[in-house]
Amino acid sequence: MGCSSCSSGGGCGTAGTAPAGCQNHGTCGTSGCNKLNVYDWLADMDMPTNYKPFDIVEVRFKGSRKEFYVNHENLYLEMGEMVAVEPNTGGYDIGHVSVTGELVRLQLKKNKVTAESVTKKIYRKVTDADIKKWQAAKDLEWETMHRARKLALDLGLSMKISDVDYQGDKSKATFYYTAEGRVDFRELIKRMAEAFRIRIEMRQIGMRQEASRLGGIGSCGRELCCSTWLTDFKTVSTSAARYQNLSLNTLKLAGQCGKLKCCLNYELDSYMDALKDIPNNIERIETQRGTAYLQKTDIFKKLMWFTYPGEENWIPLTTDRVKEIHQLNKEGVRPEEIGAVVLEEVVEEKPVSYDYENVVGQDSLTRLDERNKKKRRSKGKQKPEGQRPGPKPENKARNAGQSTPPSPADEGKPKSKKRFRGNRRGKSGGTQQPGGTPNQ
Repeated sequence: MGCSSCSSGGGCGTAGTAPAGCQNHGTCGTSGCNKLNVYDWLADMDMPTNYKPFDIVEVRFKGSRKEFYVNHENLYLEMGEMVAVEPNTGGYDIGHVSVTGELVRLQLKKNKVTAESVTKKIYRKVTDADIKKWQAAKDLEWETMHRARKLALDLGLSMKISDVDYQGDKSKATFYYTAEGRVDFRELIKRMAEAFRIRIEMRQIGMRQEASRLGGIGSCGRELCCSTWLTDFKTVSTSAARYQNLSLNTLKLAGQCGKLKCCLNYELDSYMDALKDIPNNIERIETQRGTAYLQKTDIFKKLMWFTYPGEENWIPLTTDRVKEIHQLNKEGVRPEEIGAVVLEEVVEEKPVSYDYENVVGQDSLTRLDERNKKKRRSKGKQKPEGQRPGPKPENKARNAGQSTPPSPADEGKPKSKKRFRGNRRGKSGGTQQPGGTPNQ
């Protein structure tokens, strides 16, 4: 992943290395090398001979920033090319072309922007000198951010500078920061202007935008949605967790931005549709046995679990049965029994054996492991006292302090001196000799 114009950094345009995997220099539509890629599904279609290309081009910059520019010189541009464009202030900025042609009309309509309101121009395609200057400016961002943080800390400002974006001509830097309230950073801008010798712009962003720019890995194990494909941030409330029967644990429901996770809204519509058939005002039902209280609701199976006070077993009921009992209670009637639903037992499926499952000899290894287990099990079992074999005669003689008589074949051979390894201590603390008497 990653190009220097997106939140992950790295370089995938003409100025940097190709993105890992696709090797397509940012022109693919798989979202592997840029956060806000747009797939040009009109690229392989032949246009009419008298067709005039649309003169507005969409250009992307670092993070999730995209802007529209007028191609007044009718330059031939392709997706992923670097161009020098007109910024909000003086100088020029450098970005990557993200969409060209007729797809820009759809992008303008999607973003509710009219073609007449687009006035900024594309100056030219970048040169080698522009690329070197732009790369030098990008290399300064990390150091500039840490120096700006130290300046803010010295002034005692309650703000966090999370990212810095240099303009392509290295004449201006935009500092993105987060803060709980308003911050008076006039003195900070003076000090940063003296330290960096550039024009300074401070821009406050929210916690979600900060996580989008920095990126990271979520609790699901995947890259954050806000830093890959999510472009608009909708408000997430705790009611979304309540409708989905999730525990209101802020540590689990909060993302890396400290706010509620955006993914809580993904399946909310399905839960809202399923909750239409489930009564939400029934917390208890009256029977002749007593009052049963609601414990849990299975939304998609449409089951409601009730239990009596002092009992541990929960009784599942369908929503229709709960509505029926509730209507009887309104009429002053108490049924004798609730009438539990018989849940279907889960039948365990037998494993299916295939002919190719022993391709690399797993069965042989399994049999070998079972054989080793049997050996270890047999070694652990000890025989009774009467069945244990006694010591050998030569061992008896050695234990009694007597030497074994030599065999007739060994009488003519010279006796070799044997060195005893590991001295055994006698009762008196000396070393015990082979004869059995301790050496004092």
